[in-house]
Amino acid sequence: MPDDSVLYQAAALCLTYPGDDFRARLPLLREAAPQLREFTDHAALTPAQELAEHYVRVFGFRNRHSLYLSWWSDGDTRRRGMSLVRIKDLYRAHGLEFTGEELPDFLPAVLEFAARTGNTELLTEYRDGLEQLRSRLTAFGTPYATVLDAVCATLPAANRERAGG
Repeated sequence: MPDDSVLYQAAALCLTYPGDDFRARLPLLREAAPQLREFTDHAALTPAQELAEHYVRVFGFRNRHSLYLSWWSDGDTRRRGMSLVRIKDLYRAHGLEFTGEELPDFLPAVLEFAARTGNTELLTEYRDGLEQLRSRLTAFGTPYATVLDAVCATLPAANRERAGG
């Protein structure tokens, strides 16, 4: 499998709230990850406030576009807590301590983990959820769907026969 670490790191930045330094990173993101050009070009042409408002509209208020991967397989159940512990343990096993403000299954954190370690286990495990998210973002008509398109294109086909997520 080709090394997709630069794409994963760039996708992580694209899927994080577009704060003050996001616009300054766009030229680098565009150059480093040409697979994301449709999104980065859109982001470069969109006023900062409008881009931030769009991010909140897409990801901020409901689980319909959840960036938390275990939500797609576990929902708001006790089982999700076990999934989060297992993800933190995986980070630790690779010498990384998860200290972010977000939960460890936050897609940008998982992408950054894959970029740093080369381990795509979580992305592959949650491929079905990524596909659902990608489909919903596409139907919503947001350019964020193209970021998911690029990430999903690097992964093996979704395992339709896996029971229970």
